[in-house]
Amino acid sequence: MSDTHAALPYASTMKRFVPDMPLVVWMVVLALVLGLAGGLEATEMIAAFNDGFGRALGEFALILLPSFTLAAVLARQNVTSEAAGRTTAFASPIAGAGMICPDTAYAALAPAAGRYKLDMAFGAYTGFKLLYPAGPLIVATGLGVTSLAQVEPAVLLLLGILLALPVWAAGVVWGRFTTNAAVATSDMGSPATGGRLWATFAPFLVMAGLLVIGGVVGRTGVGVLDFLLLPKGALMAAAVLALLQTPADERRDCLDSSVRRTGSLLLVIGAASAFGAVLTGLVALEKLVPSGSGTATLLALFALTVAFKLAQGSSMATFAAIAPVAAPIVLASGVNPVAAVFAICLGSFIAILPNDSYYWLVRRDALDHEDSEARVIRILAGGAVVQALVGMGVLMIALALWA
Repeated sequence: MSDTHAALPYASTMKRFVPDMPLVVWMVVLALVLGLAGGLEATEMIAAFNDGFGRALGEFALILLPSFTLAAVLARQNVTSEAAGRTTAFASPIAGAGMICPDTAYAALAPAAGRYKLDMAFGAYTGFKLLYPAGPLIVATGLGVTSLAQVEPAVLLLLGILLALPVWAAGVVWGRFTTNAAVATSDMGSPATGGRLWATFAPFLVMAGLLVIGGVVGRTGVGVLDFLLLPKGALMAAAVLALLQTPADERRDCLDSSVRRTGSLLLVIGAASAFGAVLTGLVALEKLVPSGSGTATLLALFALTVAFKLAQGSSMATFAAIAPVAAPIVLASGVNPVAAVFAICLGSFIAILPNDSYYWLVRRDALDHEDSEARVIRILAGGAVVQALVGMGVLMIALALWA
């Protein structure tokens, strides 16, 4: 009791000196202060903020609007069940890799996940980072090593699966250890009948079918068809089908709910992206990497990617930014290129923080019951750090045995 009473005056004192503002306002203020303190002119600072803020908002609008529409429709149908939750959790790594985006995969599957939402969040994150053709292919292409004999798609796929299993398990264990199981369990609805469950999951089956066709057929040259075969187009088609299954008098409510949730989230994502853009423009992160080969190079690539991820926030932006810096190191050092690819993929796990759009997507859904932002950061960022360290440990063991 004495510790509690002692903490209260300290908290009150902090509130007197630290303004009580929403985190989105803090990120905007810090981005502006950081840019001006770093020597940027006013016009340069505003340009950097503007570029960062709008960098991916259009893409996220195409992801979030149909995703939250699906969520609103499924909430009215009350189909959440133990079987549905487990199915979405097990499918999440594949969805994260197949959709080339953890945000899209999570948002699409979350409405049916129930108490498995956090398991699914770590699963989608893992699949996007480690499973071919997502993270490994993106990084290998950026490094320019896809033409090398060692970097066969089958090798990337196999090693990705071997890494993904313990990495995902580490995230699930961390999530269950740090969250209140009783609160999570209360999200479960009454079991749905088999027929109704299949009908409700029809939009997801259509989405999966479109993605499979897109992967097999590729571009057709027909704009509408090509859009539907992309993850965002397939997600939108699923949302339209879900709306058609909804009574006409309830459709507007579903769309209004989607617009409200999307609007607030886009503001947070834009502020977080702007902060990351300003920070990245001021810090020369490539100077942090020492030269070397073997294990030292892998650890350096891992650390460099961590620095980029902490600054960028976005996983895709990290993959795009790290490639031109890491490519000369990989090619000149003689390090195993496959191991280098996965060292970068694992470095990008650290961490799911407020400057990452995925943080806000999961925080507003799976962890909406949490009042403390510090606790949410501990759950998501801590889990991602554990996943990265477990993955690097497995990678080093595999490399030692392989060699």
